[in-house]
Amino acid sequence: MKKSQLKQILKPLVNECIKESLMEDGLISGIIAEVVKGIAAPQPIVESQQPVVDHTTERIKRSAFSAEQSQKMQNHRATLMEAIGKDSYNGVNLFEGTAPGPGESSAMSPLANQAPQDPGVDISGLFGSAGHNWNAHMNDVKDRK
Repeated sequence: MKKSQLKQILKPLVNECIKESLMEDGLISGIIAEVVKGIAAPQPIVESQQPVVDHTTERIKRSAFSAEQSQKMQNHRATLMEAIGKDSYNGVNLFEGTAPGPGESSAMSPLANQAPQDPGVDISGLFGSAGHNWNAHMNDVKDRK
């Protein structure tokens, strides 16, 4: 038997078997339901953005004193002034207008013993005149190697 003759005999049988299994077993309705579900109600993709955090403000908030701590500090200052005596130093409040020093922090911290209000070093002009022509300077370095 030739391949073409076998194909003519088997093709109608296979088609009939496939149609039966799709219709009778309910496979076609399941496929259609899945396709319709995917087309009918596409779920929008929602991007959740992380709130922008100002690290300087966060650091100041962490090192700031709470109302209870501020009250304790005021009471401690008043106690110290009474211990010194109000007449000492001509009645001048030695602690007036002072701010607490930086709190104790981990020795491993790069900002240990730094005031929260310290702006740090301005590096905006670090590259100076080389900033616009940095590639030329880097090529000179490569050529020297």
